[in-house]
Amino acid sequence: MAEPFIVQKKPFVVTLDPGDYWWCACGQSKNQPFCDGSHKGTGFTPVKFSLSEQKKVALCGCKHTGNKPYCDGTHSKL
Repeated sequence: MAEPFIVQKKPFVVTLDPGDYWWCACGQSKNQPFCDGSHKGTGFTPVKFSLSEQKKVALCGCKHTGNKPYCDGTHSKL
C-alpha cells in the first residue's frame, strides 16, 4: 500500500459534539482531519469513530499514528 500524505506534523486539536465522525486516513481530503471521499481509488479507507459526549480530541495530522484516529506522537519521528 502507498504511504499516506502527511498533512501536518502535529495533531488537529478539535472539540467535537457527540456523534459519528470519519477521520481521513489518506491525507488527501480538503476537509482535514475529516474524510471528504478523496481516498477513492487510493487503497485507503477512512476510520470511523464515535463520541458519546462533547470532547476535545487530538486527531492525527501526519496520518502515521498507531492509534488511529488519535495522535500518538509518531509525527515527531517523521
